[in-house]
Amino acid sequence: MVPPNPAGSETYTDPPAYFGEALENAERLLQYGSEMGILVDDEVRNHILEARTASNTQWDEETAANLLAALGKLAAQLKPVTAESLKVCGNRLKIPKYWVVTICLAAFIVPFSVASFVTSAVSGIITRDIAAANDLATKLRGQLGPAPLKPSEAAPAMDKIADAAVIDELQQFGGYIREIDSEARQLRVFLFGMETDPFPDIRGHPDKIHDMFELNPGLTDFAWAAGERTRVYQDVRYFGQSLVDDMAVFYGAITTCFLPVLYALLGTCAYLLRTFELQTSARTYTPSVADAPRFVIAGIGGAVVGLFNNFAMGQGISIPPLAIAFLVGYSVDVFFAFLESLTLKFAKRGAPTSAPDAAGGGKA
Repeated sequence: MVPPNPAGSETYTDPPAYFGEALENAERLLQYGSEMGILVDDEVRNHILEARTASNTQWDEETAANLLAALGKLAAQLKPVTAESLKVCGNRLKIPKYWVVTICLAAFIVPFSVASFVTSAVSGIITRDIAAANDLATKLRGQLGPAPLKPSEAAPAMDKIADAAVIDELQQFGGYIREIDSEARQLRVFLFGMETDPFPDIRGHPDKIHDMFELNPGLTDFAWAAGERTRVYQDVRYFGQSLVDDMAVFYGAITTCFLPVLYALLGTCAYLLRTFELQTSARTYTPSVADAPRFVIAGIGGAVVGLFNNFAMGQGISIPPLAIAFLVGYSVDVFFAFLESLTLKFAKRGAPTSAPDAAGGGKA
C-alpha cells in the first residue's frame, strides 16, 4: 500500500477508469453552465478543478469523493441537460434515419391519397349520372314505347311542343352516356386498366365516336333513337358500374388496412423528428433504444384504428380513422387511452346487476 499523503487520504496507484469519465463529464457540465450563464457553487467548481490537477499526478480518496459529489450536484442543477447529451450534441450530429422513412412513407401516402380522393369523386359522379340516366331511360320508354327494329322514314304524329321535349330528353340522355363513358375511362386509368373497354375499336376515330355517342341531326324516329341510345347506355353503364365496384374493393381495402398503418408510422416519424429538433436545440438529445418499439406500437395502433369507422369526439364532431391513426403514431398515449376507454365500456356492459337480498331485501 502506498503511504498516505499529507492530508491523510490514501492514493491510488491504479485508479478506476470511471474516475476519468466522471471528471470529463463534470468538466463538460461545468463548461456548459459557464456558457449559459448558470451560477455554479464555488465549492463544486473547486472540487472539479482539484480533480483535474490530481488526475495529472495521483488520485486520492478525498479528491475522488469530492469529484463525485460535485458531479452529482451539477447534474441535478443542469437537468435535463446531461453530460451524455452534451457529448452527443458536441459532436457533428447527423439527422436520424427517420427522415428517410418519412420520405418513403410520404412518397406512397401522398400519391395514393390523391388517387383515392380523385377516384372517390369520379365514382360518386358516375353513380349520380347512372341514376339520372336510368330515370331518363325509363321516362323515354314510357313516352315512346318499345323501339322498332329499324328507323321509320316518317316521323310519328307529335305536336311541336312534345317533339321539342323528347329531343331535349334524348340530348340529356346522350349527354349522360358521354359523361359516364368519359368518367369511366378516367377511373380505368387509376385501376391499371381493369375492366374491358366496350368500345375499343372506335377509340381514336372521331367520326366513329361521333356516330356512337351523338344524335343524328336529321333524326325523325324518336322511338328508334331512344332504343339505340339505351343499347349504348347499357354497355356504358356496365363499364362504369364495374369500375366503381372494383374501385370500392381495391381502394377500400388499401384505405382500411394499409393507409392507417402508414399514417401511424408517419405520425411516429413526425414525433421523433420534432423531438430531435427540440432536444438538439436544448442540447438534451441522446439516442434512445425506445424508438424502434415506438414504430411497432404505432403500426399495431394504426392497424387497430383501421378496423373502426369515424370516431365521435362529442358535440357532433367526428375524426376519420386516418387522422386518428396519425395521432396514434404521434402520441401512443392516445392509442392506449382509447383502448382503456373501450375496455371500461365493455366492463360496464358486462358487470352483473345487483340482486335483491335473498331474505327479502328489506332492512331489519
